[in-house]
Amino acid sequence: MQFLLNGWMGLGGLLVVLLAMLEWGRWIGRRRLKSDPSWDNRGVGTLENTLLALLGLLLAFTFSGAWSRFDARRELILRETNAIGTAWLRLDLLPGLAREPLQVSFRHYADLRIAATQANETRPNGEVAAAQQAIWTQAVAGARDAADGRVAQLLLPALNEMFDIATARYQAVLTHPPRLVYGMLMIITLLASLLAGYGMAAGNRRSWLHIFCFVAALLLAIYVSLDLEYPRRGHIRVDNYDQLLIDLRADMK
Repeated sequence: MQFLLNGWMGLGGLLVVLLAMLEWGRWIGRRRLKSDPSWDNRGVGTLENTLLALLGLLLAFTFSGAWSRFDARRELILRETNAIGTAWLRLDLLPGLAREPLQVSFRHYADLRIAATQANETRPNGEVAAAQQAIWTQAVAGARDAADGRVAQLLLPALNEMFDIATARYQAVLTHPPRLVYGMLMIITLLASLLAGYGMAAGNRRSWLHIFCFVAALLLAIYVSLDLEYPRRGHIRVDNYDQLLIDLRADMK
């Protein structure tokens, strides 16, 4: 369902489909009334309400899950920025000869992480992995040369946390509901539209107000949920949190 975030074409396509399902349901209901004028829809309303309640429940869970993952992604950006900043400050514990090359490696690593974040990469690339290995190797060697043995106890865990959070961020980009969930949501949305149109068959004229509110509410709920789920593709974004890492890189002097 990511096609809904690809401009107005996706939303326009879903709008046409929902209107078509409403019209199809109304057409089926009108045919039923013509073939059996004495028929009423008592009992059918219960089925419609049940399906609409199920649709509302799915939308609520989809939105809630998307918001939780959106918030977790922002939190991971903040945690990684703090972890890199902490490790950067602890480089001052190293002797000067060991500290300066490591600071250069840190600046390079921060540049790579900013680029990977903005590109929304889903797995560590070779440059990031190589930069992590270089930082670790230099840090271990510098800690061995330090006069105070506690340097390794303070610096190396900070580096571990910095690398672990980077891995967690890659995984967070890939964490989405299974496609089957979105497929089920779409199918139930279409079925609910069909039954809603069926329920309007008794009227000689279409209630455009009800149709507009029904379709607009469904489109808005689905779009916002997807926008939260993919925060680098739509209007709801995490770009402002990226600035934290950019500002940290600017302070690495």
